[in-house]
Amino acid sequence: MADPAQLLDAFENRVTRRFRHLRKWARQFPTDCFRVYDRDIPELAFVVDVYGPRALLQQYARVREDVSDDWLEEVAQRTARALGLPRTDVTARVRLKVDRRVEQHERQGGRRTEFEVQESGLRFLVDLETYVDTGLFLDHRPLRSRVRALADGKAVLNLFSYTGSFSVFAAAGGARATTSVDLSNTYLEWARRNFALNGLSGEQHRFEREDVRRWLEMAREAGERFDLIVWIPGILQFEADGRRLRRPARPSSLCCSPAPGCWRRTERSYFSTNLRGFRFEATMPGFDVSDISLKTIPEDFRNQSIHRCWRIARISPV
Repeated sequence: MADPAQLLDAFENRVTRRFRHLRKWARQFPTDCFRVYDRDIPELAFVVDVYGPRALLQQYARVREDVSDDWLEEVAQRTARALGLPRTDVTARVRLKVDRRVEQHERQGGRRTEFEVQESGLRFLVDLETYVDTGLFLDHRPLRSRVRALADGKAVLNLFSYTGSFSVFAAAGGARATTSVDLSNTYLEWARRNFALNGLSGEQHRFEREDVRRWLEMAREAGERFDLIVWIPGILQFEADGRRLRRPARPSSLCCSPAPGCWRRTERSYFSTNLRGFRFEATMPGFDVSDISLKTIPEDFRNQSIHRCWRIARISPV
């Protein structure tokens, strides 16, 4: 077993070097949010993400008993020093293996501690303290840019919309309408705040609280059509009653089947998931389905399995 002091030194050096490189690299977007460490040293199963003026340190473990609070604090102090931050600006916490009995976006307790970060000239609210997830998934940065580039003049549908970052990018890209669908009032309200933060408003931007499958059926019956669809279901999803949870065995069957009825001519969709081992099995005549994962995982993510992403494009006329 490696000497703990040597491990800490190696960790601090690694974070320092990566931060110096990525801080310059991030200016091309620009963004002040990026990942600087992702279990680079096998003995140190931590992830470090920079969010503007603060950072999030997460230790991954199977059970809480595997975690030493003193060790976590040592790593947090080294993280702060490597990033040039006060220790109080580094949030340190433990990320346990997802339990199907525990809600993925569970409230962690305490008051809301939101602050602003920026990506590609847009502003977003994040919270490193209150929930398991922060409000902005950094690994989807390239896909957000892609959606923005395609959105001009289009009706964009954002399924499992979370805090609405894809909808904000679409609206900023000139979408004539956006619809954000999520079962959580908390995250829809967060999405509204993100829209307001960027000066985006109007009845053309809708926020729908509903189970995605049910909403798609209603939209199809109502004759709604969309030009561009983004769907990114989490590992765990609410049941329609909003109280129970389940792990979807086949997210493709959850989302893909109803969606083509909502598309206009010659349009496309993007489906992404971080569910390990997932295979896209939906049969979609008239559409080309391409795995574009390698194009949607950014440089700051060493883990090339952080997500999978498919582009679904119409290849035949309506």
